[in-house]
Amino acid sequence: MNDHDAPQDREGIRHGGDLTQAAALFPVAPGPWIDLSTGINPWPYPLPPIPDAAWTALPTRGALDALMAAAAGAYGAPGPDSLVAAPGSELLIQTLPRLRAVGDVAIVGPTYGDHARAWGQAGHRVRSVTAPEDAIGSADVVVLCNPNNPDGRAWAPAALLDWAAVLAARGGWLVVDEAYADLDPARSVCPHAGTPGLVILRSFGKFFGLGGLRLGFLLAPVPLLDAVRAGLGSWAVSGPALRVGAEALADGAWQVAARRRLTAAADALDGVLRAGGLRVIGGTALYRLVDAGDAAVLWRHLAAAGLWTRPFPEHVGCPGWLRVGLPPDAAAFDRLAAALAAWGG
Repeated sequence: MNDHDAPQDREGIRHGGDLTQAAALFPVAPGPWIDLSTGINPWPYPLPPIPDAAWTALPTRGALDALMAAAAGAYGAPGPDSLVAAPGSELLIQTLPRLRAVGDVAIVGPTYGDHARAWGQAGHRVRSVTAPEDAIGSADVVVLCNPNNPDGRAWAPAALLDWAAVLAARGGWLVVDEAYADLDPARSVCPHAGTPGLVILRSFGKFFGLGGLRLGFLLAPVPLLDAVRAGLGSWAVSGPALRVGAEALADGAWQVAARRRLTAAADALDGVLRAGGLRVIGGTALYRLVDAGDAAVLWRHLAAAGLWTRPFPEHVGCPGWLRVGLPPDAAAFDRLAAALAAWGG
C-alpha cells in the first residue's frame, strides 16, 4: 500500500498521539516522526526528584493532602475537600454517566468524542447540540468543554453558572470539561466548585506536558464527590503522580511562564499555517484548528512527510477540519513549513 493511499482509521485516530499507528500506516515516511496530533504542551514541566518510597510504598495520606492543596490553589477552588483526584480525567469521563439514572444528555459539539461515547455506553439518550441554550431547558445533563476541543469556543463563567442553576432546579448537571482551562484561568468555574448542578473536570497532563502521568480532578457537590471517591478506592493516584502533581500545581511561576511561551508559539504556528495556504478557524494556545478544504488529503500528505496531525472524520459536516499541535522546536517548525509548501494548498 502506498503511503498516500493509507486509510483514515476512524477509531484508531480518535485521540491522536499514537506514533506506533503512524509508523504502521506510513512505513516509508521520513523520521523522526513529529507528533502534532495532540493538544499536549511539548515543553513539559521538569520532573522533580521522586523519592524511592513513592515507587515502593503505598501512597500516603500526607502525599494526597499535598496534591489536593496544590490543586485547589492552582484552580482557585474553595478548598482541598472540593476536589477528587483520579488517574486521568478520562476515567472520570467514563465514571460520571454511571452515577446517574438513565436520562437525556446533550453534548455541545462538535467536541471531544469520548463524552458522547461514555454517556451512550451507559445507556443514556445522547444528542448533539450546537449551543448550550439549545438544551438547558430540556436535557437532564448538558456536557460542554470550556474552551472547546477542537475549535476553542468558550463561555463566560456567569453564563455557565446560570445554566447550572437551571439544570440543578430539576436535579440536572452541567458538566464542564476544563481540560484546556489552564491556558486562561479567568474562564474557569473552579472557584464555584460545590455549586448545585455544576460538575467540573480538570486534566493535569495537557498543560503540564505530562500526559503519561495520568492525573485528573473532579470538582462537584459533596454527594457526587463522595460517590466518585468510593468508586475509585483507597489508592487511586500513584505515588509518583502525587509527588509530581503537587510540585507542578504549586509552581505558579512556571505556569505563568508556560502560558507566555505557549501563546508565542501558537502565534508562530499561525504564521506557518497561513503561509502554507491554510485558514486558521480556531483552537487554543496548545493547538490550532484549520480548514484545509479536504482534511483527509492534507492529513495524508503531512503523514507521508513524517508529521502526525489530527483529522476529524467522526465530525459530520466538518470535512476540512485538521488540528495541528505545537511543533517542539525550530527544526519541527521548518519541517512543517516545508511540507505545507510542497502541498501548495
